[in-house]
Amino acid sequence: MPQIAPVRDILARWRVTLGFVSGVAVFWLAQPTALSLAVGVATASVGEGLRIWAAGHLNKAQEVTSSGPYGWFAHPLYIGSSIMGAGLAVASDSPIAALLIAIYLGATLTAAIRSEEAFLRRTFGDQYDRYRGGARGASSHDARPFSAALAIANHEHRTAVGVLVAVLLLVLKATYNGLFWRAAAGG
Repeated sequence: MPQIAPVRDILARWRVTLGFVSGVAVFWLAQPTALSLAVGVATASVGEGLRIWAAGHLNKAQEVTSSGPYGWFAHPLYIGSSIMGAGLAVASDSPIAALLIAIYLGATLTAAIRSEEAFLRRTFGDQYDRYRGGARGASSHDARPFSAALAIANHEHRTAVGVLVAVLLLVLKATYNGLFWRAAAGG
């Protein structure tokens, strides 16, 4: 009898595809203005900056690292994604779009974290448990400098391009709908 994958694993595996579907809905619901775009893009940029920093310190599926932001956060890539999502929610200037983003991030990132932690425990055992328990400095990788090559190898440039495309689409929608200057004109 074939084993059915838990919902957690399905959500984790399909989170990028679900993100595109959610993105279409968010775009449709969005009512961005110049002000919402400025604040939202600044916030999303902080999230993407954290993701780039984290991706430049990580050899995915090959090690447990406490280098860079991993010395402070267990899941800096997912924290960065959450900050980016908050920024895009602000940029959309739509409470329903913001709720959709929150539901998407809550479901998929929780699933991804649990799935990833199970993999890391199976693969690295006590080393991962010590890391999660707060033991830092146990790895020779702890003090390595940021590597743009690692960030690229981890495909972080794809995420950066995706955020840029989302922002450009929101700017286009705001301009097309005449909403871009709504906040500045007081209405």
